[in-house]
Amino acid sequence: MGQTDYDLLIEMGFNPERATLALKKTGGLQDALTWLENNEEIPIEQLKGSADQLLDPGLSSVPTGSGGDDDYDGDEKPEIPGTAASIKCSECGKLFSDSVRAEYHATRTQHTEFEESTEIIQPLTEEEKVAKLRELRERLTEKRAAQAQKDREEAKKNELIRRKKGQESEKIKEELKKKEQLKEVEKRKREKQEELAAKERVRQQIKETQEARRRQAEKERAAREGKMVEEPAAAAPKPVPPRAATAHSETRLQLRLPTSQPPLIKTFPAETTLFEVAQTVKEERGFDASSFTMTFPRKVYHQGIDFGMTLKEAGMVPSCALLVN
Repeated sequence: MGQTDYDLLIEMGFNPERATLALKKTGGLQDALTWLENNEEIPIEQLKGSADQLLDPGLSSVPTGSGGDDDYDGDEKPEIPGTAASIKCSECGKLFSDSVRAEYHATRTQHTEFEESTEIIQPLTEEEKVAKLRELRERLTEKRAAQAQKDREEAKKNELIRRKKGQESEKIKEELKKKEQLKEVEKRKREKQEELAAKERVRQQIKETQEARRRQAEKERAAREGKMVEEPAAAAPKPVPPRAATAHSETRLQLRLPTSQPPLIKTFPAETTLFEVAQTVKEERGFDASSFTMTFPRKVYHQGIDFGMTLKEAGMVPSCALLVN
């Protein structure tokens, strides 16, 4: 006894439940294979729940055969003398067992000329079934290979996106590092200038003290000798240059996280953006900040809207406490 359509589907590796359902819906091996291919992504429970219609909206309710082939491979219909045994497409010569199949063929090929025919549609031989099965297996293999290639290309694209994001993150880290270095250079330069100014003030004070002692000694000596000592005219006070308004170049932030970690206290240049502050929080505490809330006056700065603002523009100079959300 030869293999049944069900046996062939099981041999090809299809699920027994799906194979049974496919044969029930279509009634032939070719149509069953097409139905299984078109509904392979649909759960079996959903397929069982829609037993009266195909689930693939792109398919007709008519079994189409393997890969859109309109040849009939079912049981032979008995010939009744004097009656039409089939419907024939006058444009391509294909035979159809009923009008439903002919209508589907017309929809797919745009053929419009059909006629009734007394020709009987012969069932496929065992050799033809084997050949059809081989062809369907090859097409199924090609389809899976194409899907695998598509998946590889998608994975490659995702990897490129991941690498690009990594490079952008490294670039941001490098920029932060450069800004930290520039801030350190400016700090050392400022400290050096302040140190030189302090030394100059000390030298000037020592010079004035020595001059005052010299004049006092001359005055005492002249008094002992009975001479008059002319007091030097008081030097006009040097004009004091107006003190420049304090220009803060950095700010001290206290960043409070919603975790049990202690607050992150850090000093940033005044031109640092809130985005860079968020990156620092992520690097040092592993927390992705979506917004910052200023405690007083209360104001919320959201990612994607306000993170392009600098600390100076946000009014956080010279110090500020922020809640990290």
